[in-house]
Amino acid sequence: MANILYGVNGEGAGHSTRAREVLTHLREQGHTLHVASFDRGLVNLRDQFEVTEIFGFFIAYVNNRVRYKRTLARSLVGMPQAAKSVNRIRNLIETWKINLVMTDFEPLTCHVGHGMGLPVISIDNQHCLTNSLVTYPARYRRDAAAAKLVTRLMTPHADAYLVISFFTAPLKKPNTFLFPPILRQEILQATPAEREHVLVYVTSPAPALSNMLSAVRARFIAYGFGRESEEGNILYKKPSLDGLFRDLTCAKAIVANSGFSLVTEALHLGKPYLAMPVEHQFEQIFNAYWLQKTGYGAYWEELNKERIESFLYNLPLYREKLEDYPRQGNGALFAKLDSLVAQLTPRPCD
Repeated sequence: MANILYGVNGEGAGHSTRAREVLTHLREQGHTLHVASFDRGLVNLRDQFEVTEIFGFFIAYVNNRVRYKRTLARSLVGMPQAAKSVNRIRNLIETWKINLVMTDFEPLTCHVGHGMGLPVISIDNQHCLTNSLVTYPARYRRDAAAAKLVTRLMTPHADAYLVISFFTAPLKKPNTFLFPPILRQEILQATPAEREHVLVYVTSPAPALSNMLSAVRARFIAYGFGRESEEGNILYKKPSLDGLFRDLTCAKAIVANSGFSLVTEALHLGKPYLAMPVEHQFEQIFNAYWLQKTGYGAYWEELNKERIESFLYNLPLYREKLEDYPRQGNGALFAKLDSLVAQLTPRPCD
């Protein structure tokens, strides 16, 4: 059995949510697991796994827009902490005799693993952009170039890339394998329903969106606005994973930022999706573009009341497309992962 260090990006809940599914599978196979993460990853995983806290790089958001100067400033300020985390990871690898590193877009474990001569397996959705042949609007070439550079710097030269995506694309690299999204068991086992509300989710308060929604003749349940109240046709709720899950499974549609996890959970549940990508966050722009391209939802660069109403009017068309959405479990990726673990780690002596 392998002795595995799993680095998990802690920004947002998506990385740790899918890492929990992978870690649970690996534990069932008898492997020894050690996790390195930060922020949401640390909080979400330490109840079930041994987690070492490390430094994490964050993107700064203000008013639903990436702020590059603030992001750079945060990173520079945190460099001494990053150096301490590198030493912490080295000691962990030596102490626990780690023989395989896995990473979900977490750079420190990847780079330290390479430096100590260990095999590395990458599991994420970000490498769909760099390791497959995909299209995106030409006007986003600069944002795409920046996203590709960051992706290549985060987890370079892995022995294998297991890339998850809600659409298919030709692959460019022989060590890359494409799979359906990793979904948590709650989603795989859920029985979706359709009530009257539209679920709204943003990563930072968006007062302009509130004003637009209040003028639309529909019922909205909203998360991420920093308040808990009912104002007209909008019910604002405080952050709650259980509450968000319940409102997701019975929503008639979704209006939200286009983070990969929420998008793929909504699609699995058959929910049409109006994407509002964070400005200059190319991963979200990319997801929004492909949502529209596949016909599972809508995306406009500039959202207004009329476009929200158009999306709601066309829900039957999106639902028809979603009937053919390929709903698969995590088994194919797990089978490939088991094969790679056996291939990349030494067998015990008889």
